[in-house]
Amino acid sequence: MSPSKEQIQKTRQQQEADIVQCLKTLSAGGLILYPTDTVWGIGCDATNADAVNRVYQLKQRDDSKALIVLIDSADHLDHYVIDVPMIARELIDVAVKPLTIIYEGAYNLAPNVLGAEDSVGIRIPGDEFCHSLCERYGKPIVSTSANVSGQPTAKTFADIDPSIVQGVDYAVQYRRGDTTPHQPSNIILLSRDGTFKIIR
Repeated sequence: MSPSKEQIQKTRQQQEADIVQCLKTLSAGGLILYPTDTVWGIGCDATNADAVNRVYQLKQRDDSKALIVLIDSADHLDHYVIDVPMIARELIDVAVKPLTIIYEGAYNLAPNVLGAEDSVGIRIPGDEFCHSLCERYGKPIVSTSANVSGQPTAKTFADIDPSIVQGVDYAVQYRRGDTTPHQPSNIILLSRDGTFKIIR
């Protein structure tokens, strides 16, 4: 049965309230727990090294492991990657599932977001909530799975460890009741010369 106009309106109001609170939290250097185009994620301002460090601490994860960041458009890749290979936009355009591309030579991001060779994984979310959040924030947002390092990835909100929920500054209400299991994104490692390798 299709949702009623009242249900649709209520959902949109909840989305807007969540986005407004996320924007305030991110701007203040805080952590959010939010539904992405894949699994639930822990997020922060990807240009704020102190906030990024809190993410590592919450996940109990070694900070030598790079984090994925989300941006709203492929048009903004040049703001964060020194030399974007031409094929990057083609890969993004033809992707059927959510796609994270690891680029070499990242900049304008917190140093502790980056991996070897100043690499960074960037994804452009297609879902309405996440895309709107990225667009309105105007800066890249960290997106790392909402689990303690070494534990299984939470596929629904109910699967998330309470320590993660309690450890963020704001946990989104929208999509908490969604019981559809979601999967992590596909990952491609893209070299500056345009060659790529499928990681996941």
